Amino acid sequence: MDGRTARGLKSRKTVLEQAVNMASIEGLEGLSIGGLAARAALSKSGVAVLFGSKEQLQLATVEAAREVFMAAVVAPALKTAPGLARLRVLLDDWLAYSRDRVFSGGCFFTAASTELDSKSGPVREAVAKAVLEWHSLLASEIQTAADAGELSGADVNQLVFETTAFLEAANAHSLLTGSAEPYTAAKRALARIYGQW
Repeated sequence: MDGRTARGLKSRKTVLEQAVNMASIEGLEGLSIGGLAARAALSKSGVAVLFGSKEQLQLATVEAAREVFMAAVVAPALKTAPGLARLRVLLDDWLAYSRDRVFSGGCFFTAASTELDSKSGPVREAVAKAVLEWHSLLASEIQTAADAGELSGADVNQLVFETTAFLEAANAHSLLTGSAEPYTAAKRALARIYGQW
C-alpha cells in the first residue's frame, strides 16, 4: 500500500468516527460533507473525494456503525457457548453498549431506525439489514436455548420482539432522563424471561 492510499484510508476512518457519533445524535440526514470536514480537520473537497456523495457517506456511516456494534456487542459474546449463556452475554453487552455511550447518542441503530422507518432507499435498507441481522442473531440464540431445554415453550419471534422492546426502551428513557436506572429496569424485565444472571 502506497503512502497516498494509506493516508486516504486513515482520513476515511477519521471521518467515519466523527460521522457515526454525529449521526447518532443528529441523524443520518444531518450528516454533511462540510460539517464532517470541519470536525475531522480535513478539507471539504478531500472528504468529498473519500465518499463521492452524501448517500455514499451515509451508507459508509451505517457500515462503520455496524462494525462498531459487532465489536462491542457481538464479538465478545461469541466467546461464550451458544444458547442461554451466550444470549445473556449478548444482552449484557447491548445494555453496556447503550449505557456507556459507545455512540454519543446511544444506540445508533435505534436512532437510525426511528429516523428512516417511513422512508425508502438504500440507506434505509442498510439500516434495516443491520437491525434484522441483530434480530436474527437473537432468534438463533433463543432457539438454541429452547432446543437445549433451557427455555421451555419459547415463542422465538415473540421473545425477540419483547427483548428488543426492553432494550430500546432502556436506551430511549436513559437518553431522555440522563439516568442509568432504565438499564437496571430492563435487566430486571429480561431476567423474568431468561432467568437471573
